[in-house]
Amino acid sequence: MKVREVMGGAAIAVRPEATFTEMVDAMRRFKVGALTVIDADDHPIGVVADDDLLLKETDSGAHAGSVFDSRKRRQEHRKAAGGTARQVMTTPAITITKDATVRDAARLMHRHRIKQLPVIDAVTGRITGTVHQSDLLKVFARPAEEIEREVTTICDRLAIDPETISAGVEAGTLTLTGRLAFRSQIAPLITAAREIDGVLDVANALTYRSDDLAVVPPFL
Repeated sequence: MKVREVMGGAAIAVRPEATFTEMVDAMRRFKVGALTVIDADDHPIGVVADDDLLLKETDSGAHAGSVFDSRKRRQEHRKAAGGTARQVMTTPAITITKDATVRDAARLMHRHRIKQLPVIDAVTGRITGTVHQSDLLKVFARPAEEIEREVTTICDRLAIDPETISAGVEAGTLTLTGRLAFRSQIAPLITAAREIDGVLDVANALTYRSDDLAVVPPFL
């Protein structure tokens, strides 16, 4: 499943000159936890999160600029003192394209500890929308019938008779049961099944008729 299938068409963004008040108003009006900062050509150059704005209240400024401050602490002091999007934004902006997979988007969010990604046009680099964590969760609400059809497609691709197996989906876990012709068919099927959108885990209950992976000892 691609990002274009789950993303929101609206991009909530501000210019670098946006004031603190304007950023707060935008977050409240559109009920978002972050704003993309874009340049004059609509290219994302940074992101302002609600945590960045809250530093105004939580950062007292005490000992700001102290040689004992960590790099992160000095950055927090700087953001707390800032009054525009340019001064408080985090750079660079972590972005993704419409044709990227939902799985890739989820990995980016997890790696960078963020809850949304600006979606850009792969050619122009301009912002075209936003994908949120809640958008990605839609993939795990796929009907079981859709997932089971994908299992059948995988079987056809791997030259496995789909009539020899049964697929069941419950709470994101895909359970595969049945008896395949060869033991060597099990691992590729399980690997491919783990890549199906909407599958969190695969329970392997497959058996086989012939063990073509068995090592035959040489004749003495």
